[in-house]
Amino acid sequence: MKYSNRNQAILLLNDGTVFYGKSIGIEGKTFGEVCFNTGMTGYQEIFTDPSYYGQIMVATNAHIGNYGVHADETDSDGIKIAGLVCKNFSFDYSRPDAEGSLLEYFQKVNLIAISDVDTRALVAYIRDNGAQNAVICTDGTSLEELKKQLANVPNMKGLELASTVSTKEPYFFGDENATYKVAALDLGIKTNILRCLAERNCYVKVFPYNTSFEDLKAFNPDGYFLSNGPGDPEPLKEVQEVARQIIAENKPVFGICLGHQIIGLANGISTYKMFNGHRGINHPVMNVLTNRGEITSQNHGFAVVREELEKHPDFEITHLHLNDGTVAGMRMKNKSVFSVQYHPEASPGPHDARYLFDQFVDNIKESKK
Repeated sequence: MKYSNRNQAILLLNDGTVFYGKSIGIEGKTFGEVCFNTGMTGYQEIFTDPSYYGQIMVATNAHIGNYGVHADETDSDGIKIAGLVCKNFSFDYSRPDAEGSLLEYFQKVNLIAISDVDTRALVAYIRDNGAQNAVICTDGTSLEELKKQLANVPNMKGLELASTVSTKEPYFFGDENATYKVAALDLGIKTNILRCLAERNCYVKVFPYNTSFEDLKAFNPDGYFLSNGPGDPEPLKEVQEVARQIIAENKPVFGICLGHQIIGLANGISTYKMFNGHRGINHPVMNVLTNRGEITSQNHGFAVVREELEKHPDFEITHLHLNDGTVAGMRMKNKSVFSVQYHPEASPGPHDARYLFDQFVDNIKESKK
């Protein structure tokens, strides 16, 4: 293999901590909240997940890019992360049906990445000190200048980002002759969620995040879906009001991630920014209704307040995160409304929670009797 001399790059955290590495060859700088994902595979799905918009991703797996990229493994219309931090960046790939290298994929959108970083030390630091803004720099800008620019980057708390990734116009997904119709509010929806609904005989109309309840209802759906997405749910006041109207219509409702948080806020249950958040495809969850464990895919930096949920007369907890006891799922006692804080559509996996889509469709069937 030909030896290549790559330029030095740095990752500067908001508290002044610096990690050193090497540029993958795309020069510049990028800002965002630094976070880490503990998944051992599925990097393309991670990079294209709209929920990661505005975040610099630290990959805990040692090798990134080794199996290239493929169009079938995207979860949106393109890369959504702000930048990548990794240990070993693979410029070559070994998968026969790959459509190109990860470097070529990044070059198309000029995504800044830093490799050869001690990611174990970095993840340990983030775990101890919490998520914070950061900048990756590969163009030699001085630390003093980077610190000035980084100081102007807004904090994720209070930041509304759903509008940046939501569709601008409604569109359809699935077979128009399917048995069930679902109206999906796009707060940053993943493509695999739509696939999971279509596989269960649902014809989905995907609406922009700021769609009125009247426009959603005009589709005459059998059920409503509130999607995942990036940013703080609290500023989405209009979406919360639409969620209240949706719930009042007494049709089945299913929420995932940001949609889960919106359902909570629409019912007076607060949310908060987590110290680190949960990101990866190996998070343990307990279904408290069945007393069965699930290994889940998660990606969130906000959560609903458990104490408020437990006191709410119309709600009950259905799932708990086994690492820290945070709420992973909830449902309403008096309506066909449920939601989870993780990703049952998980691509590439695990698939332990795919039954939740069946549950949603079963709720629709029941409501149509």
